[in-house]
Amino acid sequence: MRGSEFADLRAFATIVAYGTFARAAVQLSVSPSALSQTIRGLEARLGVRLLNRTTRSVSVTDAGSRLYARLKPVLEELEAAVADVNDLRERPAGTLRLTSSRVGAERFLAPILGPFHRAYPDIVLDTTVDDVVRDIVAEGYDAGIRLGEMISDDMVAIKLGGSLRQVAVATPEYLDRHGVPQHPRDLLDHACINWRWTETGRIYHWEFQEPGGDWFSVAVKGPIIVTDRSMVLAAALQGVGIALWLEDRILPYVKDGRLVPILEEWSGAFPGFFLCYPKQRHTPLPLRVFTDFMRATYG
Repeated sequence: MRGSEFADLRAFATIVAYGTFARAAVQLSVSPSALSQTIRGLEARLGVRLLNRTTRSVSVTDAGSRLYARLKPVLEELEAAVADVNDLRERPAGTLRLTSSRVGAERFLAPILGPFHRAYPDIVLDTTVDDVVRDIVAEGYDAGIRLGEMISDDMVAIKLGGSLRQVAVATPEYLDRHGVPQHPRDLLDHACINWRWTETGRIYHWEFQEPGGDWFSVAVKGPIIVTDRSMVLAAALQGVGIALWLEDRILPYVKDGRLVPILEEWSGAFPGFFLCYPKQRHTPLPLRVFTDFMRATYG
């Protein structure tokens, strides 16, 4: 088999694995148009259609499914063989693609950037930071930092830091004017500062826990909706309304008297952040040293 034929087969397998030409193109570092041309050439040589393509979707034909089923274990074995050789390098090297929420990156990535680079100067951390809950496998990431409730069962999860609480807060002036809610459902009669999920457009429903009991949510309303949590605190500090945010983030403003915590008995603790990555037979060395470094730093 010529080198180009192997590359074409790998390109086909990557498209199937990632579900779209665009995602596969990112993984292979080529343009979607070049990748499409590669597949057309492969199909012409084989004399069968492997993929059904429209402007919006890609599906695998019966012939493509049969080919992928045979290719997948072979490619995995080749990748594992190369990884075994790379493990013999004197210094770990390569690129790690990471995804993290803004808070997760600020808490757990930003503090280790310098120390990790000094320890492993040949590893590149290619990091996407936003509040989109990304599909780590489908989008070609090696690992992610996210809340425990957002991690699927097929992922390895390493705990980072302790549990967290969200606490509702408002300025003393706001509470003097509008009164202090005694139950989370009283928030329906107040101006609340809302946060919207970027990828779905859905407004986050505030979550509370019955004292010693079950969790429930309240769909609050108010004059401001944001996609950046830092704006939530800014609005609350200016007296716009009530905000719900992480306890350690509001603590400095509570200590100086600018914000007052409310409904604390309804603010339950939840597991917090984890470093997660897909379960796999062979963990690449750069990922292995990164997870060990994070575990040693935050474990």
